[in-house]
Amino acid sequence: MKELARSLRKNQTDAERVMWQQLRNWLLLGCKFRRQQVIGQFIVDFVCLEPKLVIEIDGGQHADQQQYDQSRSHYLQQLGYRVLRFWNHEVLQDTPAVMEAIHLTMLELKEAVKA
Repeated sequence: MKELARSLRKNQTDAERVMWQQLRNWLLLGCKFRRQQVIGQFIVDFVCLEPKLVIEIDGGQHADQQQYDQSRSHYLQQLGYRVLRFWNHEVLQDTPAVMEAIHLTMLELKEAVKA
């Protein structure tokens, strides 16, 4: 699995590349994100281990595998992760809106940890 994750990091989609530029180097609320990270039996596109947020960037093939994506999201939620999914075109065409959604979710998760 680790070799596959490494290969995926080297062969990012355009949307993943754009998203990584936004998330890397602790840029979002001082949180560290990892890309193509193994969690259990899956490799997630991006994860912030604290406060347990997974971000998935979906291409057209995901329209045909909704059942798989739902079971995968359910598995991650059982581990305590919040899962956000965005389509490639959302990331590429409206990056600020995607980042705002991620930012608001991060704030919500941080507040929940404090409570």
